[in-house]
Formats: sequence, C-alpha cells, structure tokens
Amino acid sequence: MTSQTTIDTTGSGGDAPAVPSDATSAKGMRGHPWLTLITVAVGVMMVALDGTIVAIANPAIGDDLKASWSDLQWITNAYFLALAVSLITAGKLGDRFGHRQTFLIGVAGFAASSAAIGLSQGITMVIVFRVFQGLFGALLMPAALGLLRATFPAEKLNMAIGIWGMVIGASTAGGPILGGVLVEHVNWQSVFFINVPVGVLAVALGVWILLDHRAENAPRSFDLLGIALLSAAVFCLVWAIIKAPEWGWGDTGVWAFIIVSLASFGFFAYWETKVKEPLIPLGLFRSVPLSAGVVLMVLMAISFMGGLFFVTFYLQGVRGLGPVDAGLHLLPLTGMMIVGSPLAGVMITKVGPRVPLAGGMALTALAMYGMSTLDTNTGSGVMSLWFALLGLGLAPVMVGATEVIVGNAPLELSGVAGGLQQSAMQVGGSLGTAVLGAVMASKVDSDLPGNWTDAGLPPLAPEQLEGAATAVQKGGAPVPPGTPEAIATKITDVAHDTFISGMSAASLVAAGVAVVAVLVAFLTKRGENAGAGAGAAHI
Repeated sequence: MTSQTTIDTTGSGGDAPAVPSDATSAKGMRGHPWLTLITVAVGVMMVALDGTIVAIANPAIGDDLKASWSDLQWITNAYFLALAVSLITAGKLGDRFGHRQTFLIGVAGFAASSAAIGLSQGITMVIVFRVFQGLFGALLMPAALGLLRATFPAEKLNMAIGIWGMVIGASTAGGPILGGVLVEHVNWQSVFFINVPVGVLAVALGVWILLDHRAENAPRSFDLLGIALLSAAVFCLVWAIIKAPEWGWGDTGVWAFIIVSLASFGFFAYWETKVKEPLIPLGLFRSVPLSAGVVLMVLMAISFMGGLFFVTFYLQGVRGLGPVDAGLHLLPLTGMMIVGSPLAGVMITKVGPRVPLAGGMALTALAMYGMSTLDTNTGSGVMSLWFALLGLGLAPVMVGATEVIVGNAPLELSGVAGGLQQSAMQVGGSLGTAVLGAVMASKVDSDLPGNWTDAGLPPLAPEQLEGAATAVQKGGAPVPPGTPEAIATKITDVAHDTFISGMSAASLVAAGVAVVAVLVAFLTKRGENAGAGAGAAHI
C-alpha cells in the first residue's frame, strides 16, 4: 500500500508555508472526517435530489411557460450533457486547485443557478440555467469524493462512502415524492428554490469545516487539448444516445456522432501519451481493479437506471398512481439503500469488495428478473419485495465500485477518479435508458398490431399505429375522445398488456447485463492507495 503526503492550503497566505494537514486539524473541527462527511453530504444531497425532482415539475413548467415537448426534453438533456461532459475536467480542477475550493464554488454556483431557474420567465432561460446547474454539479460531485478520499484512512473510507451512497440513494428516490408535494401545494418554482437554503447551509459548513488536502505532487498545468478532445468525445457519444430513440438507431446522424466520438476518444488516448501532465494518465487503466470498477459502474447503471425508467411509467400509466403515490411505492428501494449502504461499507472493509460486489449484482439480476414478472394485477407486497431486493443489491455496488475506483487511484488524481466514477454512472444510465428503450420499442412494435387485431378492434392506419405505439411505450392508452366505454376498455387492456410485454423484455435484458456485471466484480480488489488519506489521526 502506497503513502502520499498532503499539505493544508486552507487559509494560507501567498507566502505562508504549507502546514501539515493533521497539525491544522488538531486545532479544531476543521478537517474532522465525520464533519467533513456531513458537509459534503449536504451538497451532494442537493444535486442528487435535483436529478429526479425536476421530472415531476416538467408538466407544470410546460403549462406555465407554454413549452413544447422538445423544450421539456431539453430541460433534462441540457443538464445531463453539461454534467457528463464536464465531470472529469472538473475532477482535474479539484486536483489542481484543491477540492475544498471546487466544492464550495460548485455548491454556490448550483444554488445560484437554481434560484435563477425559479426566477426565469421563459423556457429558454430555464434551459440555459440548467446547463449552468450541470457545470456546477460537475465541480461538486468529484470534489466531494476527493475530500472523503483525502480525509478518511483506509479502515474508515468504505463506511464514509457507504453513508455518501446512502445520501445519494435516498435523495434520488425521494425526489419524486418531495417534487410532487411542492408542485401540488406550492408551485414548480419551489422545486428549484429549495436548493437555495440547502446550498447556503453547505457553503457555511464548508467554509467552517472543510480542509484543503492537496497532494505534494498535484498537477501544475492543464492539458487543454486533452480537455477539448475528451469533451468532444463524451458530448458526441451522449448526444447520439439521447437522440437515438427519436432518430432511430439506423439513422446516419446517430452513427456520424458515434464515429466522431470514437475518433475523438482515439486521438485523446494518443495525445495523453505525449503530453507532460495528461488530463487522465492512461497508466491509471493498467490497474485492472480500477478498470473493472469503471466497467462495473457502467453495467450497474445500465441495469438499474434503464430498468427503473420503465417502472415509473408502469406505476403511473398502467397502475394509475399519482407521482407522490408512485414515489411512495418505491420506498422499499429507498429504504434498503439507506440501510444497506453503511452496512455494505462495513462488510467491504472486513472482507474486501469482490464478494459484496458480486453478491450485490446477483441480487440486482434477481430483482430485475422479478420485475419482468410484474403485470397489471401484481399486488403491492410482491412489488415491494422486488424493489427492496433491488435496493439491497445496489447498495454494495454503489459503495464498493466507488471505493475500488477512487481507492486504486493515487491521491493526486482522486478528483479525476471521482470524475471517472460519476461519468461511468451517467453514461451507463443514458445507455441503459436508450438501449432498454429500444428493446421496449421493438417489442411494442412487434406485439401491438397482433394484440389489437386479437381484441377485435378496428384496424389502424400506419400513422395511427405509430402514434398508438408511442403512447403505449409510455404506459398510456391511445383512447380517442368520445370513444364508447366498452371500446375504450378494450383499447386500455391491449395497451397495458403490450406495455407489460415490452417492460418484461427490457427487464430481462437488464437482468442479463447484471449477470455480466457479476463476472466483472471478481476482477476488483481493495484500493491499493486507500491508505493515503490524511485523516487517520482524527477519527
């Protein structure tokens, strides 16, 4: 296990000598590991909550600002693109200038952008400030992991990441519930304004608590061409994934973006071997555990986020639940992530990451198989069982894969490692939604005409059938106004049965991805550099 010295630059004047971090921390609460964890958790909670709470506000935003369906999609896509493109570069900024500074800037900027969205009078300004939210969120997330990595010693790092993962899981799953309450009883602007007091609290705690651990051999320059190439590669890849469901996977535009992305990745890899201080030293990937951790995070996100995407349509469209009730039905998932994440941290500390990671992905595969058996009459108890099993499986993966990636990177690259972890999850989630969405669309297109005919419904013209399939993929029933009740019931039954068959196929694919992830998990091991943190004396 390697050792890495850190210095404290917090509050140092321009000519002041660097003070050893443990000496400064001993004077008070600044740099205390558990207080550091609380501080970064408040900031991370704000970003994680925003990832799902906004989806509930979209209909109200559309009605108030007269936004089109394309505009509403851009509220999500603009944020996601800015976040995905910026994460690794933002992590490098933290490694260069200190994670305390980038965390504070990220929190303050995210809160200010949220306030600006709430004050916006037009949909264009909402989208513009969503881009700023993504950029500032990218500064915040890797910095949070970098701070934990530098503050906690090896024997406590997994527990800290477990609690960090618990906060993300609880915030993500709680977003629809809180968003539904705010939109229903206040207004859509309150969904964004709520970030302001949270951001103020996080900044206040950060100024008071956080200590800027900086590796002595931290990078001193920027790989500007590498940043440009990597940003272009990620942008083109994510853009192709976002547009594929609309344009079709066979569209030349989609493949043009994919080819540009691959070429940019290739040039980036070549350039990184030539530059003195690369954005991502490719030697990082000589670590099989770190590479396996990145792949595992991608596969987990494909299975989890892609599969869960359809569950929301199932609960609201097929089962007829409102947003708040749908969120409440997902509480078993949230609850098991809250309980399981810290326990997973303890288990990984004791036995290493391989068995918990493999076991977690096996449980995830079983849960996704169980979700493939859901139908229009499945009881709440059965649904809760599969959701709880999914949360129990995800907890050790979120904790373990994060520790494997960050712990196997040198301390001076902890921000880049945090950016890799977040990028893997964002790209995996996007891939999951797109690929499993294609599976769903294919199954619906295949089954709907036969199911429609078998129900004795009047034949549809090709354009009508296409519109009906689009509605069915979202859990809706294409019932025209004024349709007699008996016919409307038949159409609804056909639509829901067809949606169920599509969701079942997508869930089985997600289960298969999780099985592959089980095998990848056996390539991981405890972080070789996990003992480099500077916080051992303060626990």
